[in-house]
Amino acid sequence: MALFSKILAKIRGGSATQSDWDELRKSLIEADLGATLSEEIISAAQSHKGNDAQAAITEALRGALTSSSRELAFNGSRPTTVLVVGVNGTGKTTSVAKLAQSLSTQGKTMVVAAADTFRAAAIEQLQTWGERIGVRVIAGKFQGDPASVVFDAARTAKEMQVDYLIVDTAGRLHTKSNLMDELGKIRRVVEKAGGVDEVLLVVDATTGQNGIIQARSFIESVAVTGLILTKMDGSAKGGVALAIERATGVPIKFVGTGESATDFATFEADTYISGLIGSD
Repeated sequence: MALFSKILAKIRGGSATQSDWDELRKSLIEADLGATLSEEIISAAQSHKGNDAQAAITEALRGALTSSSRELAFNGSRPTTVLVVGVNGTGKTTSVAKLAQSLSTQGKTMVVAAADTFRAAAIEQLQTWGERIGVRVIAGKFQGDPASVVFDAARTAKEMQVDYLIVDTAGRLHTKSNLMDELGKIRRVVEKAGGVDEVLLVVDATTGQNGIIQARSFIESVAVTGLILTKMDGSAKGGVALAIERATGVPIKFVGTGESATDFATFEADTYISGLIGSD
């Protein structure tokens, strides 16, 4: 998704026209950077020439990304607890499994709580993943009490002395307030068992500006510490990473790029920006 390679080549050659800038503006907006951020980046580029233009664009892109740490928390004295939240359809449950797989390959041990009890498919999906990657999954009955599942999982994690407890939470209840109340209840259960170390919000990159609105809704109600951006498959919509960090200030910690367990990686800001800049 090299959004800037064409315009940079023309700037270096001294042939950039108003039509070229208009084309870039359209491309940035279509890539979900949003109108305001797109204008800021274009203004930065227009004020410089040659290689200075690339430096200006790079600086503007970096400025849109947060400087907060992208490292996943780790508590060496007890199981590090990670709550994974987000609406259904974003890839939340799959992201839980991928995170577990990623940590497992790093030699970490964990227990996964299938606390999205309002979706039978979510429970079955995590159980299948657990068998596949060799991770203990604590599950309850369909439409059972999510907090009870989390309580059992927290106790098991402590008894097994694992490195992580990863909790898949409900993604949809009857109303937003019900959902947030349920998340609050789960958080209180975990806090009694030691504490919550991370709250990762899963956002679908293809939803663009709607994803930002969705993120803000969760951030207002839950203490989100990081983002997992799914469906970052190299499409032109990948600019949402810039927009969502600029809008929320919350760091993207992981990206999902496909359906398999290995299609999951830490978010590398430098690599991402290099991809946007491209080459001539």
